[in-house]
Formats: sequence, structure tokens, C-alpha cells
Amino acid sequence: MTLIKAVYNLLWSDLVSVPLPGGSSLGLSLLVMILIPAGLYFTIRTRFLPFRLFPEMLRLAAENKGASGNGISGVQALIVSTACRVGMGNLVGVVAAISAGGAGAVFWMWLIALLGSSTAFIEATLAQIYKERDPLYGGWRGGPAYYLHHLFIKDDSKRKKSLIACLFALSGLICWCGISQVISNSISSSFENAFSIPPLYSTIALVAVAAVIVLRKNATVKVLDIIVPVMAACYFFITLFIIVKNAPLLPSVFARIFSEAFGLRQAVGGGIGAVIMNGAKRGLFSNEAGSGSAPCAAAAADISHPAKAGLLQSLGVFIDTIVICSCSAMIMLLTPESMTSGLEGMDLLQTAMNYHLGGFGVIFIAVILWLFSFSTFLGILFYARSNVAYLFGDNELSQLLYKLLALLMLFVGGLAAYQFVWDLGDVGIGLMTIFNMIALFPLAPKALDALRDYEKKLKK
Repeated sequence: MTLIKAVYNLLWSDLVSVPLPGGSSLGLSLLVMILIPAGLYFTIRTRFLPFRLFPEMLRLAAENKGASGNGISGVQALIVSTACRVGMGNLVGVVAAISAGGAGAVFWMWLIALLGSSTAFIEATLAQIYKERDPLYGGWRGGPAYYLHHLFIKDDSKRKKSLIACLFALSGLICWCGISQVISNSISSSFENAFSIPPLYSTIALVAVAAVIVLRKNATVKVLDIIVPVMAACYFFITLFIIVKNAPLLPSVFARIFSEAFGLRQAVGGGIGAVIMNGAKRGLFSNEAGSGSAPCAAAAADISHPAKAGLLQSLGVFIDTIVICSCSAMIMLLTPESMTSGLEGMDLLQTAMNYHLGGFGVIFIAVILWLFSFSTFLGILFYARSNVAYLFGDNELSQLLYKLLALLMLFVGGLAAYQFVWDLGDVGIGLMTIFNMIALFPLAPKALDALRDYEKKLKK
């Protein structure tokens, strides 16, 4: 536990403190110092891809060409990655960022997401370039473990393993087990608050439904195809209704976001550092750009050009942060501050929804959290396939054992929250990001070549 805590502090705690006007300071963690410069670098190298090619991203999402055999389409890969990106952090995480950093945190959340879109393009395109056939599930598989393997193992031998690739795959499996516990704990807590259902009953029901889906060979993507669009659309349109209902307040809300993002009051009051970093961290760790998670889905896409997968995953960052996280921000910022002062987390969000929609709002948030969290669990088990295969080879037993372990963690988390496991999950995603970045910079020219080739074909 001491070792895990030490690694957690190294990755997530502020290593550098930059002084700011008014006595404030900007605390920078190791991961922030890696991901933000990487986002800037890839945004410049792709010639501001999120802005230039946004219409093309939408066109690809609408195209939705099917896949052959047991493979999945590019849009299905986008749905799987969106299932993992859109989770509890989009609800409670955004509320926490605004509570700690004020409305200005939303602006920095948006900005970091736009930078992260370019990083997401690079890693997803590389996953497509280095994907391989999946003999167990059919279709394709890949991800950072596979492009790290090609970076360090030059003779194409499958018997040799890259140490860094193995460490990435292991970090991912540790992270996803930790997330499983967080998911079930959030669901059981919200159902207890909304419906007075004891955690044991809601947890048993959750694990039973999850087991039926994940223990069937290729059911995960089919279920996510239904859940993800429905849950995202429901949350978006409910938020849109709340925005329209409170339309006269919108100018003041946006004025507050921008004034607090750059405002003198925050700088003089010593709080501008908190505004920037709370928004930045929420943007970085909600959309997962750079962590190496989403490429595990991108690699599985049966798609005609690697850059198409990259563009679709870039759109996934936009959906997660600019759309879904902004929905949570608007729900909170359109609620009178007097009603939410002193509250935090789920209590704060449920109070805001109760203000806007009465008792229905509290129930809606509990149900939407269940959908967000459950789809995340299904998505991370899809991610785990390729990492389990890289570590243990192509055998059904290792795949089954990992699924059973994740289901066990799902059950345990619903009954009690173990901080050690939560920290282990955070350490896992932090280490994944470090190992993934080792590959992204040297291999980025291949993704950039794929982008240039795709744009040439578009012109023709």
C-alpha cells in the first residue's frame, strides 16, 4: 500500500508549482506536464486537425459502413470508446471541478479537450496501423501494447515480448479492475439515495446482468450499440430542455464561465491556479486522450483507412467533453448557488436536478448514472481482450479468468469502497499514459503520413 501511494503521488500530485499574480500558484502533476505539451505538439503537427477536419469527422460518423465477418465498424469502435469515456466523471467529476475551480474551469476543460482530440487521433491511427487478426473473437485487435511491441521488437517474432508493452498491458488490466469497483460503488450509492434500495440487492442485479453479457462471446458490442446512443441522447435532450427552460440565464452563465476563466477577481483572490488546473485535469482524464485506452477499440475497427479510425476517435473526445461534460456543467451553473453551497458530488448534482425537474430529476440522474457506469464496465472488458491476449496468448481460459475477476471486483465494490483499490485504478491509468507516450512521439510520423495520404485521397 505504501508503494502504491508513492507511485500515486508521483503521477497525480503537484510536482511543480508555478507562481501566479495575486499570490496564487499553478500546481502541475507529472501527467499534466506530459499530456498538455503532447496535445499542443500533436495539434500543431496535424495542422489543427480538430478544427480543420471536424466536418469530415461528422461525415464518417454518419457513413457507418458495416464490418465484415465478426469485426466491428469504425462507428461501433467509436461507440465502445465513448462508453468508456462517458462515465461517472462526466457527472460527478465535472461537478467537483466546478466546485473546486469555479465556472471558469469549464473553459479550460473545453480547451484541453480540443488539444486532446489531436492526441486521440495519433494513438487511434497507430492502433489501426499495427492491428492484427484476432483468432479468438474474430475481426481485429491491437492497441498500445501492440504498437509498443513493434517499436521495441524489430524481428516480428510473436514469441518475444516487449517489457514496456507488457507493463502497459498489465497497467491496463489493473486500472480496469479498479474502475470496476468504482463503478459498482457509485451505482449502489445512487440507487440507495434515489430509491432506498439496499446496496446488496442493486449490486447482485448489476453483476447478474453484466455476467450475462460479458460471458457471451460477442454480445458486448451489440449491447453497447443500443445503450450508448440512447443514454447520450437522453442526457443531451434533458439538458437541452433545462437550457431552453432557463434561456434568459444563459448570457450570464457564459459571462461567468469566461470571466472566471481569465478574470481579475480570481487572479487577485489567489484562485486562478485552481480554476485552470481543475478544468485541465477534468478535460484530460475524462476524455482519456493519451492514456492508451481508446486505441484498444480503434484497432478493432474493420475500416478502409487508418486515418478514418483516428478521426472517429478524435470525435469521441468532442462528444465526451464538449457535449456530455458541458451538459453536466450547464445543469449545475443554471441552479442558484444558494441551493448548492456546501454540497458536493452526487448530492450536489441530484439537488440541481431536483431544482430543475423535481423528483423526476433525481430518479433520472440515478438511472443515467447506472447507464453511464454500466456501459463503461462493458467497454473496459472489451479493451481488456487485446491486453490479456498480448500477455497470456490466444487462449479462452485467460480471457474467462479476467472477466470473472472483473465481475468479482464489481460485486465487492458495490458493498464497500476500498480506497486502496481506487488508488490502484488511478495508478494503472497513470502508468498506461506514461508507457503509451513512450511510443506516441517516435511513431507519430507514421500516423501523420496516414493523415496526409487520407487528405490527398479526399481531394481526389
